[in-house]
Amino acid sequence: MLLGFVVLYLVLSIGIGLTAAMRVNTAKDFAVAGRGLPLPVVTATVFATWFGSEAVLGVSAQFVREGLQGVVADPFGSSMCLMLAGLVFAKRLYRLNLLTIGDYYHQRYNRAVEVLCTLCIVASYLGWVSAQIKALGLVFNIVTDGAISQETGMILGAAIVLTYTTFGGMLSVAVLDFVQMSVIMGGMLYIAYVVSGLAGGVDTVVTHAWNAGKLDFFPDADWKLWVPLLGAWMTMMLGSIPQQDVFQRITSAKDEQTAVRGSVLGASIYLLFAFVPMFLAYSATLIDPAKFGGMVETDSQMVLPSLILAHTPMVAQIIFFGALLSAIMSCSSATLLAPSVSFSENIVRGFYPNMSDKTFLLVMRLVIVCFAAVVLMFALGTNSSIFEMVESAYKVTLVAAFVPLAFGIFWKRASTQGALLAIGFGLVTWLTCEVLEPSDVWPAQILGLGAAIVGMLLGSLMPQRIGGGRPHEAAVMHHGHAHAGHHAAAHTHHATPTHHHKK
Repeated sequence: MLLGFVVLYLVLSIGIGLTAAMRVNTAKDFAVAGRGLPLPVVTATVFATWFGSEAVLGVSAQFVREGLQGVVADPFGSSMCLMLAGLVFAKRLYRLNLLTIGDYYHQRYNRAVEVLCTLCIVASYLGWVSAQIKALGLVFNIVTDGAISQETGMILGAAIVLTYTTFGGMLSVAVLDFVQMSVIMGGMLYIAYVVSGLAGGVDTVVTHAWNAGKLDFFPDADWKLWVPLLGAWMTMMLGSIPQQDVFQRITSAKDEQTAVRGSVLGASIYLLFAFVPMFLAYSATLIDPAKFGGMVETDSQMVLPSLILAHTPMVAQIIFFGALLSAIMSCSSATLLAPSVSFSENIVRGFYPNMSDKTFLLVMRLVIVCFAAVVLMFALGTNSSIFEMVESAYKVTLVAAFVPLAFGIFWKRASTQGALLAIGFGLVTWLTCEVLEPSDVWPAQILGLGAAIVGMLLGSLMPQRIGGGRPHEAAVMHHGHAHAGHHAAAHTHHATPTHHHKK
């Protein structure tokens, strides 16, 4: 019965996604949903993109083991990222009317910065999307009672998500996110109600967690404890800002205000709802301490699914796995689409600038298929936990892409030379620290971020030997208000008539 409902849910999801796909006629429809999404849909797609397998399975497992200090990166860092993206970056980026975040790097600096940052952004999605595919394999394995292995489940899950993402792009993702957000929120609240009854009430669970020290957010007054905590927080908070999926949600909104409000609302709902799986997983250790206490140490990702299967009625199981599948599918489709659009626009188009809109749409779809194949191989070959895979995904964008974006927007003197030095200093420092001597106190990516800032300052203040790009942010902002007729004349980014889809 559980399997039957799960299959029915998957068929309905694919149907909704493919129905939305019928409205996709241009590359702009595919990449940013034609820039016409209303506030409820933007809010839903911000929330649903981030509320994936790590929020339900990864964060909850991490919380049971390490308490709030173990989940400072997600949900605290990630929700702060969405808040910052909405309040600080959304208006400025929305006005530019671009297709990808990589276009910003080209417009502000030059082609080299665009390519380097885009490659780092695309690489960062490998761990994130793989975590979702791994979780889909886990769910299929559980609901079929082991009849489908985790590996086969990963292949099946990747194929399902690939189907509607390839045909419908951002429009299918946004419509499905809106439907799936309702399922996630309703389902999770109902499960929390059922489980709290089994554990003796919300008060009992919260009091037990408090007494066990799980709700202590701040560590003792020791810098050796504070530096790693701040490092984990900053990695997710700042490293996620130069991401194509965040940019897509901002630029898919119908206007600036919707972009800002959608990001902030989505972030707030995400932060609140991330506590529901934590509550459920911790409740499990009170309901059956012997069974789940041991599972926390051996396979903590299985705590929540095992609790639902062993201790709740069939209707609760159907709702839980429906909500879990919603969360994973909405997250994986969005994170599959984002890097594929970036790679197509900022890498492939540079070599073939005269592509027609129809050809470009085909290229984006082919890149999605290729990226899905790479992600699937990575997911099948790694032993990392879902939480680790997601947390490590943002390190490369933090050290390479964040500084050129932030300084480019807020510092007029930021130059192409500074951006290139920032990328080089950041990547080399981070990789050297990771390979040579990983420190328990100083996270390698934070040292990389510091080096990137030094590189930007040195490169921008020294005599300029590398040119290209616009002189400063004010010019870029002015360009954002230009009409389509001025678009090709304002800058040389793949200057062909076919590139006008950005307007």
